[in-house]
Amino acid sequence: MSVVLDASAILAFLNGEPGGDTVGLALQAGGCCVTAANHCEVITKALDRGVDVTALMQLLAQLDYAVIDVMAEDGMAAGLMRPATRALGLSLGDRLCLAVAKRLDAPVLTADRHWLSLAHPLGLDIRRIRPDAH
Repeated sequence: MSVVLDASAILAFLNGEPGGDTVGLALQAGGCCVTAANHCEVITKALDRGVDVTALMQLLAQLDYAVIDVMAEDGMAAGLMRPATRALGLSLGDRLCLAVAKRLDAPVLTADRHWLSLAHPLGLDIRRIRPDAH
């Protein structure tokens, strides 16, 4: 089964943050994917932190996840999620992550606590990687 990784989950893994070990286990198990939009977000955040481009590309190449294209139906689904997600401040990338998880009927791993409140209304399996204390 595929597991869709939110950018926050990948960044937690790369930065050694709480919950990163959960992402590491998912990566080891295989079958992880990330949307092209979230992959872009990971790269952007890493570069903002001053990570060397060559080192970043080498590191990302070692991660065992597939970068998947966003389809027109994902864009439609993400747009339609706006009313349910607006108050929580979800970005377009966040909504695309959720839309792809919905299309693939796959769980999504995230570090964002507020996403959990969307699981039932959106019919998604959303799993938070961080312990409750964080």
